[in-house]
Amino acid sequence: MRANRPGRAIDEPLERLPPASSGSVVPTVFVVDDERSVRETLRDLLTGDGWKVEIYRSCAAFLKTYRPGALGCLVVDAEMPGMGGIELLRRLNANPRRLPAIITGKGNVPLAVEAMKAGAVDFVEKPVVYEKLLACIRQNLDQAELLTSQKAGAPLLSSLTRRQRQIMDRVIAGQPSKNIAADLGVSQRTVENHRAAIMEKTGARSLAELIKLALTANS
Repeated sequence: MRANRPGRAIDEPLERLPPASSGSVVPTVFVVDDERSVRETLRDLLTGDGWKVEIYRSCAAFLKTYRPGALGCLVVDAEMPGMGGIELLRRLNANPRRLPAIITGKGNVPLAVEAMKAGAVDFVEKPVVYEKLLACIRQNLDQAELLTSQKAGAPLLSSLTRRQRQIMDRVIAGQPSKNIAADLGVSQRTVENHRAAIMEKTGARSLAELIKLALTANS
């Protein structure tokens, strides 16, 4: 593992995190990934932390057994042969009792935006860092928290200045800071300072959270 990557990648040994909370009903984490090593490693790690886990090698295989209303969370790869994770979410959106879904994929802003528009609650970059994924699963199983964050989106964004809204819109569109700076006629440092202020004002801890906040506030 590279020293500058926080956490541990899922294909590396790690100490177990504290077990998931043991209520009367244990949620199920549904892992859909065409890479066998990824889905089997996630199954072993999540099972070791106290979760029920079901793994599938394709979205089609998942849809054959999925029943709406299940208590749990979906972790699905964005890009797979045949149906990818984003298309799967679009199909599941027809049912109001759909699972909260975390999309995984090679990190790029347009893909993260597409995932959020399809209804994902979070986007986790590959190679997956297990501690980060586990934190997302725990957070996003709390539906009340998700609804609260959606309702709070508009007031949080209203605290941004006009310039910060301009920069946020360009960041979400996938523009790098140097391009935003040239577009707005300001320095790159000014853009970076505004980006930091945007994250602080909105409480977003990642680009994926900022995208989700912006999309839910505008929906």
